[in-house]
Amino acid sequence: MSKLKILFLCTGNSCRSQMAEGWARALKSDVIEAYSAGIEKHGLNVNAVKVMAESGVDISGHRSKTIDELPYRNFDYVVTVCNHAQENCPVFSGGAAIVHAGFDDPPKLALTAKTEEEGLGCYRRIRDEIRSFVGKLPDILMRNSVK
Repeated sequence: MSKLKILFLCTGNSCRSQMAEGWARALKSDVIEAYSAGIEKHGLNVNAVKVMAESGVDISGHRSKTIDELPYRNFDYVVTVCNHAQENCPVFSGGAAIVHAGFDDPPKLALTAKTEEEGLGCYRRIRDEIRSFVGKLPDILMRNSVK
């Protein structure tokens, strides 16, 4: 059986989509071929890299990219991980099913943090929420997809 090709799509491909790709590669590489991209390109978030490394997942080699920069465009599923990406999700050839799994924006949450550690706590919470979501793949996609 071939692996499901899943794109995790976010606004800037800097944090949430990168975490999702990292978790999918770490936890589900036997059944998922994971990609991530953004509607725009904002650069890889250093705090996302840091908190993922704390969990044993190295995303330091990832780079922020737009959909147009992907080497592959025929996905089985496109998972939007923020509301902006859901609202601006392009149409993909091949009939990819679209699933929205919105997560809070760690950089935005961290803006009100009083300390660096408190700010990292925002990233850790979202990292763990994304891990939980990815851990339920691919089953959860089949129940929540929209063509």
